[in-house]
Amino acid sequence: YPYKMKYYDNISNNFPGGLFKYVYKVSLYDEYPFEHEFFLRIEKSFPFMKELTIVNAKPQKNKLYRKSMSDNKDLSIIKSPHLTDLNLIQAHDDYVEQFLVDTEMCLSNHLHLSVYYEAMKMVTENFTRNTTRINCAKLRSLHLWMACGITKHVKDYFPHTHIF
Repeated sequence: YPYKMKYYDNISNNFPGGLFKYVYKVSLYDEYPFEHEFFLRIEKSFPFMKELTIVNAKPQKNKLYRKSMSDNKDLSIIKSPHLTDLNLIQAHDDYVEQFLVDTEMCLSNHLHLSVYYEAMKMVTENFTRNTTRINCAKLRSLHLWMACGITKHVKDYFPHTHIF
């Protein structure tokens, strides 16, 4: 019987895959890092995913390998055409980078992102990094947790985004 639930919670690295075309809300949780290949499996398993929350404080192990593959353009880009709400508040900075670097992820337009200000500042290299500009330009709204204020410099990096 097809899985008819609208949500799938606390998926870990042990997730076997499968097709869940009715699921639109997904949460990922593990005490071990999620690598790029895991996100490819999630992409294929939840083709109509609209909401994603990641809870994982562990840094990715294959980050340097991914970077070298990215330089060679052999890395598969993860596509999330229906994703409208991404919560990375409880995620290690590596996952913020995973979702914002355009050679790793192609985000949908009109995305709402929740993330810590310091994580966003680091990943975007103080809001100057070119490889994060494409996905950051797709943000409809941005909830910057623990931001002391939104400077003009930050607003210029997200020109069409509602920041709060």
